[in-house]
Amino acid sequence: MKLANIDLGWLRTLVVTQELGGFGRAAGPLGRTPSAISLQMKRLQDEVGVPLFRHEGRRTLLTEQGEIAVRYARRLLELNDEMVDTLRGASLTGAVRIGFAQDFVDAVLPLALARFNSLYPLVRLEVKVERNAWLESEIEAGRLDVALTLGNPKRPTGKKIGELPLAWIAGPGFKAKEDEPLPLALFEEPCVFRRHATDALDGVGRSWRVAMTSPSVAGLWAAVGAGLGVTVRARVGAPAALDVTPAGLPPMGTIGVTLHRRTSAGSSYVRRLAEIVGEVATAHYGLQGSAAGQLRG
Repeated sequence: MKLANIDLGWLRTLVVTQELGGFGRAAGPLGRTPSAISLQMKRLQDEVGVPLFRHEGRRTLLTEQGEIAVRYARRLLELNDEMVDTLRGASLTGAVRIGFAQDFVDAVLPLALARFNSLYPLVRLEVKVERNAWLESEIEAGRLDVALTLGNPKRPTGKKIGELPLAWIAGPGFKAKEDEPLPLALFEEPCVFRRHATDALDGVGRSWRVAMTSPSVAGLWAAVGAGLGVTVRARVGAPAALDVTPAGLPPMGTIGVTLHRRTSAGSSYVRRLAEIVGEVATAHYGLQGSAAGQLRG
């Protein structure tokens, strides 16, 4: 069987047209006419020798083989882009400022920054670990280039890349007393978790009181571990020794994972860092819908 030599440009066109929903919508971002895109896809199909597309009325859809081709195309393009990043990034210099919500320090921060450093060893990283509200304000003020936060996906700098389940978290053996206000361990306002907790309790008519405030997640874990009260955080961040979703409390929903990038941050390494952070968070938490795979602007 004759081996096919597939043009990476065809694969990039295939992926972009599927992400944007058709040849017409992809024409502008790709800088080609719909007819030119159609010709590229015909050449790709001829090269692989199997049908990649089928027609339903005026719509062009992927066949099963086409779906497989898109999955492999994404992997090949990722390797191609990583190679180019590595070769070009080794000589780039500059600085990029990034912030992480405290919930991401253990899992996302070290993996994302190690990966970025391997691609751009001469680019200086300035890292801040802070509360969500502070990071969002710093991004909008132009003092951070990239940030990964929880909540507030509608900010102009933000893109929701997925959701994480929320949970009540308490120390081992904690039992809420129905005849007393529920003691809470919380951040000071503004805090998206604080609002989720108090709104949920108010919604079921449950009285509550703030038993402890802390500027850090570590402080909250210490407070609930000592039995001072309960808190609400993303379920994935809870230490193993604590009790997730103790009985007798209202169910919690989910919270969005939001990737921010400063609007005017146009450097290639800033864009790549945002992509890497999104890819690492998506892979680690199994998020649905990620910043990965988007067109590089």
